[in-house]
Amino acid sequence: HNAFVVLPHVEHNPSLTGKVKGLNTVLFRLGKQMKHKNSWIHGDPRKVVYPTDSHGQFCGQKNTPNAGGNTTCHRPSLFLLNPFCCHLFSFPLFSHLTLLLYHRSVTSLLSAKEVGIKIFEDYANSWYWILIGLVITMAVSLLFILLLRYTAGVLLWLVVFGVIAAVGYGIWHCYWEYSDLSGKSGANVTISDIGFHTDLSIYLQLSQTWLVFMILLSVIEVIIVIMLVFLRTRLRIAVALLKEGSKAISYIMSTLFYPIITFFLLAICIAYWAVTAVFLASSGYTFSQTNITKVCPGSQCMFAFYGGESVYHRYILVLHLCNLFVFLWLVNFTIALGQCTLAGAFASYYWALKKPNDIPACPLYSSFSRAIRYHTGSLAFGSLIVAVVQMVRIVLEYLDHKLKGSQNACARYLICCLKCCFWCLEHFIKFINRNAYIMIAIYGKNFCTSSKDAFFLLMRNVIRVAVLDKVTDFLLFLGKLLISGSVGILAFFFFTHKIPAIQEEVPSLNYYWVPLLTVIFGSYMIAHGFFNVYAMCVDTLFLCFCEDLERNDGSSSRPYYMSPGLHKILRKGEEGAKSCAAS
Repeated sequence: HNAFVVLPHVEHNPSLTGKVKGLNTVLFRLGKQMKHKNSWIHGDPRKVVYPTDSHGQFCGQKNTPNAGGNTTCHRPSLFLLNPFCCHLFSFPLFSHLTLLLYHRSVTSLLSAKEVGIKIFEDYANSWYWILIGLVITMAVSLLFILLLRYTAGVLLWLVVFGVIAAVGYGIWHCYWEYSDLSGKSGANVTISDIGFHTDLSIYLQLSQTWLVFMILLSVIEVIIVIMLVFLRTRLRIAVALLKEGSKAISYIMSTLFYPIITFFLLAICIAYWAVTAVFLASSGYTFSQTNITKVCPGSQCMFAFYGGESVYHRYILVLHLCNLFVFLWLVNFTIALGQCTLAGAFASYYWALKKPNDIPACPLYSSFSRAIRYHTGSLAFGSLIVAVVQMVRIVLEYLDHKLKGSQNACARYLICCLKCCFWCLEHFIKFINRNAYIMIAIYGKNFCTSSKDAFFLLMRNVIRVAVLDKVTDFLLFLGKLLISGSVGILAFFFFTHKIPAIQEEVPSLNYYWVPLLTVIFGSYMIAHGFFNVYAMCVDTLFLCFCEDLERNDGSSSRPYYMSPGLHKILRKGEEGAKSCAAS
């Protein structure tokens, strides 16, 4: 983009006429690509759509000087670039190299265009079936969440025992490999003796490797069993909360479709950032005339600024960074608004003494209205903190990219440590903010007070937090993989003509993986949206459950708001703890 743009008059250079005609087809096809490149330089986002001449005037558009075409704008939709003229007379060797590079780039461009056309044809022929696959995913996700109300316990324990069985099989396999290699020559060499090798298969031929694996897996198995023995009561509470979450969603079904609102708001944020970035990027370098025509008669080489460089142009990078920061802030605010809205809806379910009769009408709309009217400042402040940390992480990534070729090991090590620290800090702040938004939705206090209350409440129930968080995350992740994987397998068999019953309905495709990957990715995103609502429901109910335990004692004057099933499990856990303490 820093090269001269040449618009020669071929008739002034007879020796070049044949060469230019030979490249005519190439230049015509390259014109559209060059139009897009220069559109970011000229300073007007409209140039992304319409071609211009070297003076920045639109070609072939109504009410413009070039509406009918002129000497520098012969065709209404073409921006010509001739690499022969200036380079041929000044630097002949470089001109041939330039032609070679242009030929290769144009060839790859045409190949990419053919592939793009085929992909577009595949989408045009299979969009109907892609839509059916996504609808199936939505129905299965909804059904899975509703079934968790009745099968959460069975599913959770199947997962737990499945993990135990898988680790146990790993221990047995490592022992079998270790005993098999122990009698072979050369397998008793230690890992430290052979040193480091990029071929990892070498280590698998050593008996010591399998011994290390076996010891590690045995330690993991013992830890899992010990945790199950001591945390069996907590696991029952987690199962009860998962069931309670499914019950709450069944009463407030509108919450499952709130991710559509979040997606719409995020799309607005992305569009705002993209449009602003285009205006900033297109306000940079533009063209003005030079004296290069003396070197190459008949050409018009343009490269400079319209009106000269100003202070504004020197700070375009700073403005890009400000635009990026605003984008991060808006995205985090949108996510915070969704979390606070869902938390308010599910909290209204939990704090209803007689469910579902005491649940207020339209709880999702009421919660959204409260969040917009009363909690905008708190949500903006919490999202601001996350945006600042994310901006620092982006700067660190940029510095790490610049220091990759550096020989300063200390600087690279420092950047790596900072990246790790800020990654941990971002996830910790997101965790605190998520629970702070729940407390904001329940009590309506400001962000700092809610963050403090949520933090100390979680610390007083740290074991429950650890168990519930990991169990819920793993179960929901398993559900996402189960749904997207099942729909993906079904789509694979369909698009590869493996289902005889509906083989005639399969559309003709150039690449079957185009609709297949689209269905898999779309299915995972849809399942992710549904299960994010479920995770927010469980987190809200958990904080309400902890608050309920501290504020009430189950008496007639201060009754528990939790469900009878959850109360029954809690009472069993307290009685078991008291009996253990007495013994």
